[in-house]
Amino acid sequence: MEKEKNSGGMMSVIAALGANILVAISKFVGFAVSGSAAMLNESIHSVVDCGNQILLLVGNRQSTAKATEQHPFGQARAKYFYSLVVAMMLFFAGGALGIMEATEKLFHPEHGVENTWLIIGILVFGLLVELGSLRIAFKEIKELNKDNLSLYRFLRESRHSEILIIFAEDSCAVIGLLIALGGTLLTHFTGNPFYDAFSGVLIGVLLCAAALFLAREFYSLLIGESVTQKDLSRIKEVFNRTEIDRLINVKTIHLGPNDILVTAKIDVKNEYEAQASQLVNDIEKNMRAAFPEYKIYIYIETDKYKENY
Repeated sequence: MEKEKNSGGMMSVIAALGANILVAISKFVGFAVSGSAAMLNESIHSVVDCGNQILLLVGNRQSTAKATEQHPFGQARAKYFYSLVVAMMLFFAGGALGIMEATEKLFHPEHGVENTWLIIGILVFGLLVELGSLRIAFKEIKELNKDNLSLYRFLRESRHSEILIIFAEDSCAVIGLLIALGGTLLTHFTGNPFYDAFSGVLIGVLLCAAALFLAREFYSLLIGESVTQKDLSRIKEVFNRTEIDRLINVKTIHLGPNDILVTAKIDVKNEYEAQASQLVNDIEKNMRAAFPEYKIYIYIETDKYKENY
């Protein structure tokens, strides 16, 4: 379980880094011999992705830093900060720069594409490598998706920012390669370089759209999201005891993918008030046993319930 806690989502990051290094080299070779705008855009995309995966690895390492007086809950949320930086890099360095480069080619009629069959071969090679990386991402999603949610719902509800980044990157890489392949084929058979340049613009737009989606998700995680409704229900069940008259309120927040803070206020029945401290300790023990995959910070206060509390 500890291995799962520390590595959730990171194998896909390492696999994506290796894949992008191979693909980036092949794409730059392809651009050098062809002058293809789509290939240049794809080359930039792969280089940015390599930098992104390195940042995610740095963020993962930083998130394991021990708690200090300045950071009493540790730095688990460092993953979310670095993920947000990655999303912005994907937008500006990948999408926006790619659109600028492709647009320049689009409005210059002297733009041409050479050695198209070599380009097609490189794109097919990149597609196979990226599909392998995406397959690993799907495998990790399956392992993390213990509630068997739909893919879209899992991506929206998951607190594992790395798997969200890698899935978005790998998906965009596959779609982008298909767009580039279509543009190259159309340019080859029609002799019109417009299709190559236009496919480059589409790839840039795709990256910008993915980056905006990711930024929205990571903003929410950085601000602080509660646990899922299912986890909240499980937490409340721990307070379902004969000694407790009422659970006055409970609040939760994710400090990181596997770090959560739980605060609660309970109304203990009069006959059990003398054992309140033992009761609280028992609740904390049971809660940690119910969530072995999480590092939980628990703060419970006893009080008397009042209307309009």
